[in-house]
Order: sequence, then C-alpha cells, then structure tokens
Amino acid sequence: MTTTSLPTAGGTPAPAPTPPAASARLDDAPRRRRSSPRAILLNVALLAGLAASLGPLVWMVVSSVKPEGEIRQFPPTLIPDQVTWTNYTELFASLNFPRYFLNSVVVALVVTVGSVLFSAMVGYALAKLDFPGRRALFALVMGTLMVPGMVTFVPLFVLVANLDLINTYAALVLPFLAAPFGVFLMRQFMLDVPDELLDAARVDGAGEFRTFFRIVLPQTRPALATLGILTFLGSWNNFLWPLVAVQSADKYTLPVALALYSTGQNTVQYGLLVAGATVIVLPILIVFLALQRHIVQGISTTGLK
Repeated sequence: MTTTSLPTAGGTPAPAPTPPAASARLDDAPRRRRSSPRAILLNVALLAGLAASLGPLVWMVVSSVKPEGEIRQFPPTLIPDQVTWTNYTELFASLNFPRYFLNSVVVALVVTVGSVLFSAMVGYALAKLDFPGRRALFALVMGTLMVPGMVTFVPLFVLVANLDLINTYAALVLPFLAAPFGVFLMRQFMLDVPDELLDAARVDGAGEFRTFFRIVLPQTRPALATLGILTFLGSWNNFLWPLVAVQSADKYTLPVALALYSTGQNTVQYGLLVAGATVIVLPILIVFLALQRHIVQGISTTGLK
C-alpha cells in the first residue's frame, strides 16, 4: 500500500505521513540499543558487584538470628532453620553493651566534631590566608598523606604515654582531632569560595573568625558532611588504637569489647560476634542515609586541583 502526498495551500506537496509500522520501528530502536549484548553484560557485572558487596552484610544479619550450632554447621544455610534472638539478649545482658555503646558514641562524636572543625580551620588558612611558609606547610600535609598509619603508631603511643594519657578518654580523642586528608579536602573545597565574599565581609568589619564561621563554613556544607561521615566511620570502627591505648574495661569501645568478650575458652562465639557486628553497623547506616545527599554533592563538587 502506498501513500500519496497531499498538496498544501501553496501548491507544495506535504510530506507523506509515516506508516504505523515504521513509527513502531523507530520507537523500538532505543529499546534494542538498551538490550544490546554489551548493555546486558554491563548489567550482569553490576549485579555481580552488588551481590559481592552486600553478600557478607546479608550473611552477617541472617547469621545473627541463628543458633550457634547452625552457624557452625556445614554446608551452611542461608535461611535459618530456627530463628532465635538469644544472641541479642546475651549481647545486651552479659556484655555491658550500653556502656560500651555510649563510649563509642561519645568518642566518635567528639572526634568527628573536632576533626571537622580543626581541619576546616587549617584548610581555610592554607586556601585563603597569605602567610610565610604556606606552600611548605601544605607540602608537609601532602607528604603525611603518603605515610602509612602503622609507621606512626608506635611514636604516637610513646607520645601519649609520655603525656600520661594512657587509659583515658583523651587518648582516644586527641590523636585524631586533625587528619591530613581532612585538611586536604577542606583546602581544595575552600579554594572555590569566591574571594569577593571574604573581602566584602572584611570591609564590613568582620574579623577572620566571624568570616570563617559566618561566610566560609555555610559555603562548604557538602565538604563538611563528607568529611564528617568519613571521620565518624573511621572512629566508630577503630579497633587497634583503642585496644592499646585503654586497659580498663569501663573505657572500652564497641569493637574492642566485642572482640574480647566474644572469645570464650579457646572458641569464638560467632553468634554473639555477628549480633554485635550487626548492632555496630546500624548507626553507620543511619548517619550515611541522613547525610547521603550532602556526601554525594561534596564528592562530586570538590575541586581536586
């Protein structure tokens, strides 16, 4: 069947209407491109990566409601044959869990607030203030990023011991109040803050502290959120330093207490271990979900120049 062009008012023939079959083929073209073998392989690879990332987390949560014998059996079961909350009741009853949870919350919050504040101050000075040795100081900060943490572990312990801070909350907080990565991140982000805003504030009589808190910090909220969640995550999961810096049980944080008290006589209580790990993960998920938008914005807009 053929179509004919209809004449218009000016005598020029109008274009013939597109047949329905041809229109359907044009609409199906993007679908065919999306379902190409390359796109299918990409989706399969992404799903495999997602399964590899979430698999251990799902296994931990499922195992936390299994009896100890079912956790140890082989072959393992993905769906529990018997759901029990004994691991959680024992965790909160015999482990003095509220005390250790409070220790972790206090230490993580103080470290996060202090690290964000001091890193932002140093980053502001390196980005916007002109003083002798600024470039050398920034080069020193960049150099410390390349030094592994284990290299400075023993000197840091000796320093804290000489200050008579061992077995105190200060030993858990003071060494982490300013991190080189935080200084680098805030400095790079503050380079994008317009100098005109700072000059206008100074002309109006604002000092450096007022300019910093009223002008600069509101402009760097995405970077502050990014640094905050990374610092909170590192402090919350920190295990080795609290293990050596604190000796009394009343100052243990959750990772240390869980590792020490989940080990019985020559055996590990895996049910208690995975139940405690599940509880430890929950605050991290809550903080991440609450700051997710700011974290993504901070990572995507931070200028790494």
